[in-house]
Amino acid sequence: MLTINVAVLLAVIVVVRLRRRTQARSRNDEQLTVVIVLALGVLLAPTPVGQGILDILGQLASDVTQASR
Repeated sequence: MLTINVAVLLAVIVVVRLRRRTQARSRNDEQLTVVIVLALGVLLAPTPVGQGILDILGQLASDVTQASR
């Protein structure tokens, strides 16, 4: 039996949707993309991958803050 990780499936959907031209998107299409990205974020947040992304972004924000001083 083949199992598909929902987070991986959502990531593929997001990449495909974001590759489309901006002019071709309707308001509803953009809202659906935002909902899908939020769902992907909720699925990734408690995982080690999500924690790694959080650590990297936190370090980047810290570096930017220190560089501006």
